[in-house]
Amino acid sequence: MKTLIVIPAFNEAENLKHLIPQLLDKVSHDVIVVNDASTDQTAEVVADFGLKCLTLPLQLGAWGATQTGIRYAEKSGFGQVITMDADGQHLPQEVNSLMDLYENTQTNVVIGTFPSRLSYLKKLAWNFFKLLTHIKIEDLTSGFRLYDKKAIKVLSSRQASMLDYQDVGVLLLLLGAGLTIKEVPVKMHDRSDGKSRVFSSWLVVLKYMVQTTTLCIANMGKRTAK
Repeated sequence: MKTLIVIPAFNEAENLKHLIPQLLDKVSHDVIVVNDASTDQTAEVVADFGLKCLTLPLQLGAWGATQTGIRYAEKSGFGQVITMDADGQHLPQEVNSLMDLYENTQTNVVIGTFPSRLSYLKKLAWNFFKLLTHIKIEDLTSGFRLYDKKAIKVLSSRQASMLDYQDVGVLLLLLGAGLTIKEVPVKMHDRSDGKSRVFSSWLVVLKYMVQTTTLCIANMGKRTAK
């Protein structure tokens, strides 16, 4: 079954100019960029490289754009989806690390992890969330992931549309469906340009912490990772 690489992008034109040629040089998988109502030249840059670009009429956020790509993959018959950030953090040469672990274990989800990239405060937050949920995953927020067909079906659901971020909520949903998740160490770079949307301000961080904590408490007692 074919694999689709899904790249959600909001105003990532400059980063995509560097990422796309590297990606096309390193992998043979199909690639789609989900343009999250960008106001820059994101769509034009993608078109210049001959790739398919889904442009959203309204900004849905990183997870909404990612889910759009996952739903496209389900409708188009892809067997696996690999999600990558558009900001240059995820290295094209590491795609094979995710594929190798998937092919050797047949797990439902593979997460490319690089915990050392996290700041002290972020590590405190992740330890707090892991304490609430008992999720035994080192890097909760890595968007560098491989989903198999079962995971694609779960994440294409209406229930998954209620989530705001591709981290704790997605993991809880996958584990609640009885799917298996494994991690593989990968190398990552710092952002090439721009800044994180999740941690762009203290107000955004506060909103994230409140929403995620509420989600964790609501899911207490449900299935967790082994």
